[in-house]
Amino acid sequence: MDAEREALQSTAYPEVQTFCQKHGLMFEVVDLRWGIQNTEATDHMTTELCLEELDRCRKTSIGPAFVALLGDQYGPCPIPTLIEEKEWEALKAQLTASPRDLELVARRFWRDENAVPPTYLLQAPCTGEARGPEEATLTSVLRTGAQEARRLGLITQEQWHRYHRSVIEWEIERGLLSSTDGDRGVTVFLREIQDLNKHILEDCALKMVDRLMDGCLDTDAQNLLSSLKGRIANKQPGVLKAHHLTWSRDLVNPKNKAHARYLKELGEQFVARANYQVLEHLRELEVGRQELAWLYQEIRHHLGLSAEATRTFCGRQELLAQLGQQLRLSDSQPHPPLVLFGPPGIGKTALMCKLAERMPGLLGRKTVTVLRLLGTSQMSSNARGLLHSICFQVCLAYGLPLPPAQVLEAHARVVQFFHALLHTVSCRNFESLVILLDSVDEVDSVHRARRIPWLPPNCPPRVHLILSACSGQQGVLDTMQKVLTDPGAYWEVKPLSGNQGQEMIQLLLAASRRTLSPMQRDLLWASLPECGHPGRLRLAFEEARKWASFTVPAPLASTSREATHQLCVRLEQTHGQLLVARVLGYIVSSRHGLSEAELKDVLSLDDEVLQAVYQDWTPPSRELLRFPPLLWVRLRRDLGICLARRPVDGFLLLAIAHRQLAEVVQERYLSVPEKAKSHGVLADFFSGAWSQGTKKLITLPLVGKPLNLDRKVAPQPLWFSDAVANLRKLKELPYHLLHSGRIEELKQEVLGNMNWISCRGISGGIEGLLDDFDLCAPHVDCSEVSLVREALQLCRPAVELRGMGITAMAWSLEEKLLVVGTQEGMVAVWDMEEQQVIHILTGHRGEVRCVKVFAKGTLAISASKDHTLRLWNLLSGQEKITIWDGGSKDSTEPQIWSLHVDESKKAVYSASSSKVNAWNLETGELIFCILGDASEPWVSTAVLTSQATLLTASKGCVVCLWSSDTGKLLRKQHLSSIKEETLTCVVSVQKQGKMLTGTSKGSISLFSSEGDSLLEKLPEAVGFLVVSEDESLLAAGFGRSVRIFLADSQGFHRFMATDLEHEDMVETAVFGPENNLIVTGSRDALIQVWSLSEQGTLLDILEGVGAPVSLLAQAGTLVASASHQSSSFKVWDLGYTQKPRASTPFLDRTGLTAVSHNGSYIYFPKVGDKNKVTIWDLAEGEEQDTLDTSNEVKCLEVAEQTKLLFTGLVSGIVLVFPLNSRQDVMCIPPPEARKAINCMALSKDEGRLAIAYDSIVLVLDISPGDPCPVINGPTYTFYTQLPDTIASVAVLADYRVVYGMTNGDLFLYECANSKVFPLEAHRSRVTCVEVSHKEQLAVSGSEEALLCLWDLQTCKWKFEMSSTNSYCRGVQCACFSKDDNYVYAGLKDRSIIVWSVLDGTLLAVQFVHAIVNRIIPTANGFIAPTRHGYLIRERFQCPSSRVSQQDPLKNFKKAVWMVKSRQREELAAAAGALQDSRSGSAQGNESKSNKRSQVCLLV
Repeated sequence: MDAEREALQSTAYPEVQTFCQKHGLMFEVVDLRWGIQNTEATDHMTTELCLEELDRCRKTSIGPAFVALLGDQYGPCPIPTLIEEKEWEALKAQLTASPRDLELVARRFWRDENAVPPTYLLQAPCTGEARGPEEATLTSVLRTGAQEARRLGLITQEQWHRYHRSVIEWEIERGLLSSTDGDRGVTVFLREIQDLNKHILEDCALKMVDRLMDGCLDTDAQNLLSSLKGRIANKQPGVLKAHHLTWSRDLVNPKNKAHARYLKELGEQFVARANYQVLEHLRELEVGRQELAWLYQEIRHHLGLSAEATRTFCGRQELLAQLGQQLRLSDSQPHPPLVLFGPPGIGKTALMCKLAERMPGLLGRKTVTVLRLLGTSQMSSNARGLLHSICFQVCLAYGLPLPPAQVLEAHARVVQFFHALLHTVSCRNFESLVILLDSVDEVDSVHRARRIPWLPPNCPPRVHLILSACSGQQGVLDTMQKVLTDPGAYWEVKPLSGNQGQEMIQLLLAASRRTLSPMQRDLLWASLPECGHPGRLRLAFEEARKWASFTVPAPLASTSREATHQLCVRLEQTHGQLLVARVLGYIVSSRHGLSEAELKDVLSLDDEVLQAVYQDWTPPSRELLRFPPLLWVRLRRDLGICLARRPVDGFLLLAIAHRQLAEVVQERYLSVPEKAKSHGVLADFFSGAWSQGTKKLITLPLVGKPLNLDRKVAPQPLWFSDAVANLRKLKELPYHLLHSGRIEELKQEVLGNMNWISCRGISGGIEGLLDDFDLCAPHVDCSEVSLVREALQLCRPAVELRGMGITAMAWSLEEKLLVVGTQEGMVAVWDMEEQQVIHILTGHRGEVRCVKVFAKGTLAISASKDHTLRLWNLLSGQEKITIWDGGSKDSTEPQIWSLHVDESKKAVYSASSSKVNAWNLETGELIFCILGDASEPWVSTAVLTSQATLLTASKGCVVCLWSSDTGKLLRKQHLSSIKEETLTCVVSVQKQGKMLTGTSKGSISLFSSEGDSLLEKLPEAVGFLVVSEDESLLAAGFGRSVRIFLADSQGFHRFMATDLEHEDMVETAVFGPENNLIVTGSRDALIQVWSLSEQGTLLDILEGVGAPVSLLAQAGTLVASASHQSSSFKVWDLGYTQKPRASTPFLDRTGLTAVSHNGSYIYFPKVGDKNKVTIWDLAEGEEQDTLDTSNEVKCLEVAEQTKLLFTGLVSGIVLVFPLNSRQDVMCIPPPEARKAINCMALSKDEGRLAIAYDSIVLVLDISPGDPCPVINGPTYTFYTQLPDTIASVAVLADYRVVYGMTNGDLFLYECANSKVFPLEAHRSRVTCVEVSHKEQLAVSGSEEALLCLWDLQTCKWKFEMSSTNSYCRGVQCACFSKDDNYVYAGLKDRSIIVWSVLDGTLLAVQFVHAIVNRIIPTANGFIAPTRHGYLIRERFQCPSSRVSQQDPLKNFKKAVWMVKSRQREELAAAAGALQDSRSGSAQGNESKSNKRSQVCLLV
């Protein structure tokens, strides 16, 4: 059936493969007779392997599992390889009459007394003997003996069959006739040649049927074939697919049309049958699918491995007893996790599994035990998947709510949930929980990390965490010891005794029904003197189990490493050095392992392997070339337990089971060039370079010329279907491109490819995508890739700090940690290097008021509204001391609002408005307590360490000095420099031994032991005082300003003439690391960075967290910002201010920008002086000039054609500046005195100007003039006569005006006729109104994120677009494209959308991460100045067709828009009315909006 095999291989298999991939399945064909010589195909070992593979397919396949091609040959009958002792005796008794036959059988079958019971093993014929005749004679003799033995009743019918069955009957019997699954997944294709019997003795026909050695027809075989077909038809008729061919002499000729048609039909039938079987099984799985099937598969996987590991467990009884006692003793109290450690292969895994098995007996039969053998499955190979599965299992076991989806989005949230879950289990008095994690060093994130954030330093009562780790050079134990500092937590696993080692070998032999001869046993013990290393013992057993009693074994290696090398040598001798090297090399080189199908595909791409395979024979096909599967199956069988199968992404992947073997493979087979070559072949495979018919050249030894052959490897698209991504490619390809040195390809196809990035992000989440970038970052020197990586890092969900906001922050600069306290009492520790939360510190039951870090960044103390102080170890996350600071338990004392740590005295001072306590940091004992006067509350306290004094300052400006050692009052003094003011803030100056105070009326005073003096009088109340780290600078915040002072011998003096200004109240400030910068935060949610070395130049404006900036914390060049009203924080690197930037931002904070000269110049109110307009040269990145308006600017407009700048002022005046000169400034007076201008607009031809006040609109003419245009008017003036004020305006050339109100009303006013036309109202403030260039349409936008397109002839809306997502916060600005086909709109959610004027379709959404102030159309797109000080230039091309599901841009949408069309609604209403009139119904028909439009994202 060679022609049928090739037909299926070339056309049918690829079709089924594509179908399976679309359903998330992997298609693998196991045809062990393809590509090998006939002698190997009929070899008795091949038959055994075929039957084993058949069992594997039936067990694992969810579709077609067994396909038989049955023609007119019964096929050869293999000789049994093994005969059991009783059966042998029965056969031997029948052969005694023929000594020659008996001698032949005895020579070929040797007794193996190591089998239990003994067996007789078939031996290969001696070298040089003619194999064919002797094999035939042996077969005949055994058949004769079996026939007679069965007649006498000495053997069964089944035993008799072993000598008469052909290979194909063995397979059909195993796969179909005796299968318990019936015909599931089975198909038998039957080829029937009509009239074959009439021509059966012809030479051409004899080639199609069984023949004897002399060439004659084998009638016995033909009879057995007929019997087999009859059994199939009777027992399983549904699996038979018969094909009837008419006899002809050239029937198997490829040119025979009938035969070609038959092959085509066979392929089509195979595809249809296979696809049907797959779908049927998928439907069954879907019906019975459990929502948590992945979890149950994971649990079963680890339990199965555990059962195997404990099957031959011996020894360790004393250690098990000690561990059991430790668990019982610690069950009722908090305790550290236990860590079992020892060298690789010492037996830690078996011990952990045995411990899990005994847990119900140790802690109670209802104990919940969670076992994970880390690294043996995908979910247990990384911390994210590990915690995910554990949390689900624990929640299900205790009936707790499962982790919600938002928790699973980010690893930091999963860690937080895991820690909280352990405490929940403990607090609710459930049964004990034991979590056993074996081989922690196998978790990806552990062996390369400085910390293990998910590992709790302490377990609560009734919760136990047991881990195992390798000792040695991995460094994992060192990492764990930073978290688990208690030496009692570590338990060493030592080698077994010599006797226990021998007992282990005996148990393993007994379990496999084997024994050893005395000589072999002596040799084995001699090779393992006093060996108690289980890994080495297991290798010795694997070698010894292969010994027959007549085998004379060579001495075994004495160490595990030598034994592993010895294993490799044996494999090389059996299978060839090249094949062993490549198979093991590819498996070790893979990132997560390889499936068998993938491995065979990879070997089919390896030219050197194929040249070695086809050295002595030619491949069976002229069109395709594959690696023969039989060679792999033989090697896999000999590898035995050295291979592990791990579930990854729904597939079973092969991996090396033992770390030591992987290391030996690296050493023997993966030198630097070989390693790069292996990764190169794997990269070719996963990139799909040679798939889908692409042929690859090769020169085979027996051919001698290059052949261009199809390797038929699996295709590798990014998406197999709209919903199924190619997960294997996504995870493997970056790794192999990197390690094969193909960096350019890595950048182009992966890291810089948006299709790849979106597919990886959609299918694996943002953290999986970042794993790839983190893997490649150290090896790829590319600024663009770094930018993409940084952008993705900012997209990653961070820890969810629950509660209303962040209330305290402090840095651990030495350890690069940020400590954050929240309103709900949580303290989070953020690792800046790893950019993740490493500890969630729980314990406080109220808002965290303050946090202080000390002890070189390793300790922190926090104070909370719950009247407790808690001391934390930041490295381990362990709570060291809890201090109750509130007197009685129901205390109503004032809250602690400050902490001061004095490390030299080992004391911490906690202060409230009426009490200061001093506590010993080591014992938590109270040192002293100072009580104040409740009627005169303290505003602040300060500790002057150099003078051993503690200062308290009250609202009434009374300062008390106390001894910081004893708490004794030293002096009390009223501040003489302050009269009738109250203190608002205090800061200490340690080096000078002084204190600075600020008051409600702006006084800043300096207090020392010698008295006090007034430093400065500010115009408003002092909000805060901050000194630099070296105490050389002082910043005082008041109102919207910050004033900077420089230290001198007298105290401080003013540093700069000008103050630093915000648009809103300044809340906080910090100095930069070298005092050359100051960072200020205000209530407008903006953070401003100022240069002190440039006398207060504003360097940048940063957006905070969308809420008033109440906290800034600095460490080196890093500044963290947070708000009491937000649960998120941001960290900024100030180092960027020292680096040159591509363009310098224009620092506008008002949003009142105008643009001229196609974006070359930007106009905006000057920072710090709104009475002036800055002209910013965008190309030079600097201020070109300023225009003095003598009044605050309210709005700006530019007439591009006439080169005029219109500035609307608070006074109501409009100043008009010619852009080409500074002399001829025109003034347009207001209609009423001191009425501020709200907005202005120019007509598209720039011939009309509309100026809008609260309720008045002026329309003026602009006509050409020399040297400047002439402004006449106002030509028209009209009043709205409405209570609400005008918010936006637009004017047309024919003196029509469109204006929107603050309440959402919208009107069209015809000045010439004095007519007003109300347009349908918005529901909130109209933020923008724009007219099209042809002045036929208008667009309006409002704060409720509603955009309306208006027909100005009918005064009706054509389309409405509204956001259905609360994320969208309203429309900021809009404009028409130059051709009036599109509307560009800038939204307050920092995005720009493009909307079709023709049909109302939303064409594009682009997130620009900044609010755009206005949008100006260009010939092919638009320009837009942003609130961050940059000008966006965009070209827009309309998408030609709907994008598919795989399109990367579609899947990044964050808002969904609903579009309504008036025309469609009217048509729908008319259709409804017609239907109502026909039915006689009086009911109206509701209008329906069209479906949600297509969203295309440009990111």
